[in-house]
Amino acid sequence: MTSNREIHLASRPQGWPTDDTFRLVETEVPTPGPGQIVVRNQYMSVDPYMRGRMNDVKSYVAPYALDAPLDGAAIGEVVASEAEGTAVGSTVLHGLGWREYALLDATAARPVDPSVAPVSAYLSVLGMTGLTAYAGLLEVAAMKPGETVFVSAAAGAVGSLVGQIAKLKGAGRVVGSAGSPAKVERLLALGFDAAFDYHDGVRESLRAAAPDGVDVYFDNVGGDHLEAAISAMNLHGRAAICGMISQYNATEPSPAPRNLALVIGKRLTLRGFLVNDHNDVRAAFVRDVAGWLREGTLSYDETIVDGIENAPEAFIGVLRGDNLGKMLVKV
Repeated sequence: MTSNREIHLASRPQGWPTDDTFRLVETEVPTPGPGQIVVRNQYMSVDPYMRGRMNDVKSYVAPYALDAPLDGAAIGEVVASEAEGTAVGSTVLHGLGWREYALLDATAARPVDPSVAPVSAYLSVLGMTGLTAYAGLLEVAAMKPGETVFVSAAAGAVGSLVGQIAKLKGAGRVVGSAGSPAKVERLLALGFDAAFDYHDGVRESLRAAAPDGVDVYFDNVGGDHLEAAISAMNLHGRAAICGMISQYNATEPSPAPRNLALVIGKRLTLRGFLVNDHNDVRAAFVRDVAGWLREGTLSYDETIVDGIENAPEAFIGVLRGDNLGKMLVKV
């Protein structure tokens, strides 16, 4: 193969991204130099955090460049190698998605064993998604057995794992919010004690689902969900702030929760986090999750879109909440 297709950022969106935000570009398959490899991507991840990188603003990660390929987690097969120790035919995880063929230093790729699990799992339950759920719940929010846990966007990639891990680690009650009756039913099938459609009203629904209050809140949404959680949280409650998808496409500043004063009297902890700050728990994460998968006590969902040309629509679909579990593109 000599042809390589990539998705470039064509313009910086104002509000919601559109088809004009992206451009499909055809290039040549790259040739590796010393210490480099070429990977034929099999799957790539599209994630809500990528929306922030489309803005030219200072953040914890550099913005995407215009007229250049986007990037993100991907997994694929090494098809050319000039790196000692990285063989052609091996499967690697890396950070150059949004393209069919990726050229990178071998040191920037992590070999994985495709016989252990489907390769897509390394982008979901066994990858950054799973570690985010595990570390956010157990390290950042420091959930204790017997506590009540509330998870927003609970049918998504991270949220669905948070709820299950909470139950496996002894939570007394786990409540999730989702965006449709079908997703609510899926949460109940995954072992959530209660779930509700946020279109029915977050504060009222949460009060009914967790009448004794909430000890831990795992926040993927922000906005009205964070406000409702603050009202429902018990004394010394903790919130792990993972994402705020309700605000990513806002064109006006979003109002803060109107009840922040409750943080004082309740002595609440609201703590943001990035998954890369918690690589110290990766070994425990792999041990626990691999064991749960073998036992069949942990499930994961994937929504797979076929074709690199459809990656923009898959990404926009994540922002709309079209996915059940992890949204992936089969390149």
